Amino acid sequence: MTSASATPNSLLVTGTIGIDTVETPNACVNRVLGGSAAYFAAAASRLGPVRLVGVVGDDWPADHRHMLETLQGVDLRGLETREGGKTFAWGGKYLANMNDRETLFTELGVVADRPPIVPAAFADSAFLFLGNTHPDVQLGLLDQVPARTLAVADTMDLWINIARDSLVRLLGRVDGIMLNDSEATHLTGVRNAVTAGRRILEYGPKFVVVKKGEHGAVLVHRDGVAVVPAFPAEEAMVVDPTGAGDTFAGGFMAHLARSGNTDLDTMQTALSWGTVMASFTISSFSLEAIAKANAADLAARYQRFAQLARV
Repeated sequence: MTSASATPNSLLVTGTIGIDTVETPNACVNRVLGGSAAYFAAAASRLGPVRLVGVVGDDWPADHRHMLETLQGVDLRGLETREGGKTFAWGGKYLANMNDRETLFTELGVVADRPPIVPAAFADSAFLFLGNTHPDVQLGLLDQVPARTLAVADTMDLWINIARDSLVRLLGRVDGIMLNDSEATHLTGVRNAVTAGRRILEYGPKFVVVKKGEHGAVLVHRDGVAVVPAFPAEEAMVVDPTGAGDTFAGGFMAHLARSGNTDLDTMQTALSWGTVMASFTISSFSLEAIAKANAADLAARYQRFAQLARV
């Protein structure tokens, strides 16, 4: 955290904007809107305004831009288009259980160049989410938001393998970290999510969110532990799991931003909102379902989840 003056409740996300090709056992889609920042922003915008910082090439499809522009509350002034550049692209194939997947291709494009710049108008953001990328890039983006009151980062196995020292430096400067259970084990050598989370707290963050897929999520906070189950989605509901973790993060951070509170009870509620957002995302390809969800849809599903999970 910093003591600089921030705009209350302002939420900023940095991350990838991509072009996805996804194959599941039942269907395949080509060149749809994807990327961590796109999924995060779509979910966060359902609960409040969100500022997006990212970079695309001049090959980015116009209909992808239109989809983000039609999401009320998404501020795209931090989205840079680089002339002559190629937009990040990813292709994946999900196996029959819809949990395991194979990456078919990854084309970094403009993501491999210099990181995007946080616009001066966004520097006063209070809540910051650093989407998954190299931890040195995340540290550089962190420095561009000096007014932040809460900074949370996402990470993955790759950075644990090739940039562990940088990741440890990042953990010492952010307030929270999100990762899945296998990544938490990889980082700490501990299988139990709560114990692994407590080990990660020793690096500096105030809380850790360990995502456990169909088994929900665990929040390990310096003030205690909170657990939420996954939304009880029937198998027929799962159309495409891509972006579920990013929309979970979007719902989580947006609830914290709109409440202006970061205590343990508020974070537990935020976990539930993240779970609800992810439940919409998995029911369609790309951002289709989460973009269509209105306030009534969200409230009804949240109440259903609260009753089932007793949160």
